[in-house]
Amino acid sequence: MAIEQEIKLALAPDSVAAAIACLNQIGGGAGQLIALENIYFDTPECALAQIKSAVRVRKTAQGWLQTFKAGGGASQGLHSRHEWEMPIGGPRLEPAALLAACADHPAALVLGLALPQLQALFHTDFSRRLWNIEHAGARIEVALDQGQVSAERDGQKRSTPICEIELELKHGETSALHSLAELLRAQVPSLTPDDVSKAQRGYQLVRA
Repeated sequence: MAIEQEIKLALAPDSVAAAIACLNQIGGGAGQLIALENIYFDTPECALAQIKSAVRVRKTAQGWLQTFKAGGGASQGLHSRHEWEMPIGGPRLEPAALLAACADHPAALVLGLALPQLQALFHTDFSRRLWNIEHAGARIEVALDQGQVSAERDGQKRSTPICEIELELKHGETSALHSLAELLRAQVPSLTPDDVSKAQRGYQLVRA
């Protein structure tokens, strides 16, 4: 288990080029561009969302991953939560391994009860530019994401755009995240703290 700490900043689409140029300068080179496809699972009653948890599978260039995020919260763009992640063979959940990994966390009980009813509820598909930045004695992974969240309800597809920057702390103090966020906001004024995760946007589509 890891404690994920990241700051999420909403980015205006017309400021993407400026943000990339800024991050290329700070990061000392062009960001790595990758494509990510994600499927989020929950029960029809959204039992996991009710305890502020989420389960997803993600397709990357290296293969598939499954992730369980639980607990935590968000304030002024800073998101903190427990996270368990592991490789899997394809787009289907491998629940036994996931349950074993999170067995010591209270959310494991709800996950275990929810497993028989889990179904794919929504997708988040986006391109991601990645920079690994050393800042204020910390190592921070910076991701610029562009794409969409999509869900189908009553036979109709609904979607909402993704355009944001995430700063994830890999090593060091949380204060470095805030310092880097302020540096970016000074150079790209359209950046604003965002407490709403991609998963929460998906649930908003499902429930709308």
